[in-house]
Amino acid sequence: MKLFERLFKHITLAFLLCFFAPSTASSPNNEPTLQADSIEISLLTCGPRQQVYSLYGHTAIRFQDKQTGRDIAINYGVFSFDQPFFVLRFVFGLTDYEMGIAPFDIFEWEYGPTGCGVRQQVLNLTAQEKMAIAQAVDRNMEPQNRVYRYNFFYDNCTTRARDIIANNLNGRIVYDTSTPQHLNTSTPQHHNTPAQYPTFRNLIHNYNETHRWARFGNDLLLGVKADYNTTFEQQQFLPERLCADFERAHIISADGTKRNLVSSSFWLFEPTTKQQSTQQTNMSILDVFSPLVTFSILSILTLIIAIVEYRRKRIIWVFDASIMLTTGACGLLLFAMIFSQHPTVSLNLQILLLNPINIFMLYSVTKAAHKNRIHWWTKAWSALILLLLAGSFLQSYAEGITIVALSLLLRNISNIYTFKNTGSKQPKA
Repeated sequence: MKLFERLFKHITLAFLLCFFAPSTASSPNNEPTLQADSIEISLLTCGPRQQVYSLYGHTAIRFQDKQTGRDIAINYGVFSFDQPFFVLRFVFGLTDYEMGIAPFDIFEWEYGPTGCGVRQQVLNLTAQEKMAIAQAVDRNMEPQNRVYRYNFFYDNCTTRARDIIANNLNGRIVYDTSTPQHLNTSTPQHHNTPAQYPTFRNLIHNYNETHRWARFGNDLLLGVKADYNTTFEQQQFLPERLCADFERAHIISADGTKRNLVSSSFWLFEPTTKQQSTQQTNMSILDVFSPLVTFSILSILTLIIAIVEYRRKRIIWVFDASIMLTTGACGLLLFAMIFSQHPTVSLNLQILLLNPINIFMLYSVTKAAHKNRIHWWTKAWSALILLLLAGSFLQSYAEGITIVALSLLLRNISNIYTFKNTGSKQPKA
């Protein structure tokens, strides 16, 4: 298998070098020949699909030589689930992606039948710029440069494609920042104030809205920094945003001349409703019991237990043990995220509710509850839950978290008030 992988990488590198060899030859005055005019470099934008890992779309670059017929697709989204500890590495921001090159036929075979839609934008480049991008791709394919440390918001397959184009132009890209689609629609925009752009969390919510549990998982791990407003270019981690920005962008050359970045754009594959109809016919129990429904049921159960405890004057210690164990286990995950290299997960206020300390206090809290006593940690945890609720002005929480926090807080307050002086007294017969 390793021999095949090495062979494939050598073949793709040789294929790339052969692709540009006739097109980047120099004329006597050291200028690229007119053969470069037969080469088109395009940005390919693939629409979202229903799989969780492809909810946000994909970006690739197409090199097409219409004179020789050579045609390849380059993308920066190659990874393998077979990597050791892939999930853990992804959570901690240690996932390595790499650049991949394949004949365009393979790209068509992979994305064409999906119905997600693929849009091609032919870039308006000079011969020198085409050669510069080709040489940059060549350097990028070297073993020491091919692999990079993936970061979903700041360094992904879309930002890599953008950067290798933007960094090899004879000038700079100027974007049309007046487009209303980039603005935060939930915040009123005023003429005399800087534009307010949406947060990272807002942006991905546009794509995972129908995948409620995937959205819950994202929101559970994302912290305060995911609720900071993005800049215009930071939104380009999303393939469709970069596609829209390229469509309206211009290149300001070193000599001051201005030209469109995109010379033409069209659908290679039209998006279809196939995926939407498939999703509607394949509803699962997770679609019925969404996070909001699930945690609402849990909250109602918590309040019922609180009422029973109040009336019977007896703490149901089994429930305490279950809650402490569950929230503590989730808290260990949030605590681990403090050490993640993802910059938007390190500070997460949800750790005040899903507290890892609950694991270590499980025995003593349960023991006190069994004796009908309120442990001091129950009071401390209640104070932390109050801080969590106050922190909702700084961070958007995962769906249902606020409801759970309120129900647990009400139960804790009820028990603190009811059992503060009862000790281990038994209720009267």
